[in-house]
Amino acid sequence: MQLQLERPLAFIDLETTGLSVARDRIVEIAILKISPDGSKTMRTHRVNPEMLISKESTSIHGISNEDVATEPNFKDLAPSLFKFLFACDLGGYNSNKFDVPMLVEEFFRVGIEFDFQERKLVDVQNVFHKMEQRTLKAAFKFYCGKDIENAHSAQADIEATYDVLIAQLEKYNELEPNVNFLSDFSQYQKTADIMGRIVFDEKGRECINFGKHKGKPVEEVFKKEPGYFGWLMHGDFPKSTKKVFKDIMDRIKANSN
Repeated sequence: MQLQLERPLAFIDLETTGLSVARDRIVEIAILKISPDGSKTMRTHRVNPEMLISKESTSIHGISNEDVATEPNFKDLAPSLFKFLFACDLGGYNSNKFDVPMLVEEFFRVGIEFDFQERKLVDVQNVFHKMEQRTLKAAFKFYCGKDIENAHSAQADIEATYDVLIAQLEKYNELEPNVNFLSDFSQYQKTADIMGRIVFDEKGRECINFGKHKGKPVEEVFKKEPGYFGWLMHGDFPKSTKKVFKDIMDRIKANSN
């Protein structure tokens, strides 16, 4: 079955120094871009993260500090990657929670604002969890009847992810093979920031999705507790999340003048 695409869909898989979007860095990126005509383009890059890779991460993906010591850093790759992903919707496995937020954060660090709000996001893991509740390895075995060779290499994982999505579309008649449907289906809640720290309520208001103010409108919290904004700006949050908070604060100030 072929996906029905209005614009390219880029599947992304990252290997990183660790699991913190705010602190860690990319060490390998693989992108499989599917064009509306069904043609595929693959790009894979090793990246010098300019920080140490944790032993735990190396034990999973097999990439050591020595392996990336002479590779380009993300800043060197960013212009080409941004151009390659221009006007693409984005997909992956657990990509809404990790790969896309991490990639957006890396672009922010080098001064490129990567707007995810204009893109459809297809998370194959969320489709899988809604239908079967398993891992990528189990999903590939379940849907495709095969084991992943070189699991936890970015390219092997992203190729398996694409194969799983196609198999899901063939298995479940209720799934529509277009990105608009799959993006909506693989979302649990509409978010204002890529990390899901700010979500929209039923009235379309941005609400905090963590901590003591969880569920409260951001504007209401900022007006009642101005110091909370300062705490957020100095906290361990991704730059992309801080920008959304800052935009809301700027909006409050503009409306009060």
